[in-house]
Amino acid sequence: MHLARLRLRDFRNYSRMDADFAPGFHVFLGDNAQGKTNLLEAIYLLATLRSFRGVGGAQMIRHGAPGYFVGGSVVGSQAGEIKAWWSPKERKLSLNGTPVRRLSDYLGVLRAVVFCTEDLQLVRGSGRVRRRFLDLLLSQTDPGYLPVLLRYTQALKARNALLKQPRIDEDQLAAFSGELIDLGTRIVAARRALVPKISPLARLAHRRIAVEADDLKLEYAPNLKGDFAVALAQSRARERAMRTTVVGPHRDDLTLLVNDRPADEFGSEGQKRTLAVALKIAQAEYLTGIHGQPPVLLIDDVMGELDARRRAGLMPLLQQVHQATGQVFMTCTEESWPKELSQRLVRWEVRGGTVAPQRAG
Repeated sequence: MHLARLRLRDFRNYSRMDADFAPGFHVFLGDNAQGKTNLLEAIYLLATLRSFRGVGGAQMIRHGAPGYFVGGSVVGSQAGEIKAWWSPKERKLSLNGTPVRRLSDYLGVLRAVVFCTEDLQLVRGSGRVRRRFLDLLLSQTDPGYLPVLLRYTQALKARNALLKQPRIDEDQLAAFSGELIDLGTRIVAARRALVPKISPLARLAHRRIAVEADDLKLEYAPNLKGDFAVALAQSRARERAMRTTVVGPHRDDLTLLVNDRPADEFGSEGQKRTLAVALKIAQAEYLTGIHGQPPVLLIDDVMGELDARRRAGLMPLLQQVHQATGQVFMTCTEESWPKELSQRLVRWEVRGGTVAPQRAG
């Protein structure tokens, strides 16, 4: 799988950009604030329909433009031409000229894993960030998971709206509760099955890149300790007082332990950064194992923030991508990549919202 072409219109600081990419390693070079990260953001947007910066569509529109367009040509088992338009008034997404009606029909056309400074929120941030990490991985590997998750989210929203009413319709509440229990039980089962599969991958990656001989453990921390129906019944008084659903998989977490201690509380900044990178390596390797081909890797100036040992720890993953004729996009302000990659890089110069192959010499 690789992205053969990227097209941008009024996206971030790009008024118009068209570039063709072969499989292999591509590095975007340039000074800060020239648009390097914006390119990775656009590719990730095509893959997940989200920004890895945690912003909404309005923030990605070029100043003064009515909306943005991002398009791409994907070569792989699900080859396709993607076109996405977003404006405050209109949103369009098509694949090979056909409007996309269901997200589950779209996700997987382009699979991507991003390595960026925002990854630190996997360790520092709230449980919501880690739930999204699990949910994205499940959505990329289990075709049936995303529809269940979306239906659960809709049922939860409707149930919470009902709990905020001055007078609650008990029959409606019971109906939404039944839907929540059915869907939530399936979500918990999927997450519970996933964590033991990615945990060994994360531990091995962590051992490769950790400066010290730290031991990493991943543990699924479900909000539900028993039967969902019983938990809902027991929380009735509390949810009436708080006017929201207080139990369920929307409050799950993924516990990250370094040397049997919570990483967010006791880990150093170096340990947290190492852990975040290990989680992303595990994500990429798990996707490769499931689909038989690596995802597109997006590496946003991470190499420059890592020491030589941690950079070298990424080499097995990059070597795997190289052997599978996969694709990597990287950004940097100066070349700080492992020497093993220097001969394989296709260099692009990014300046003021323009992208061009770098001339030799």
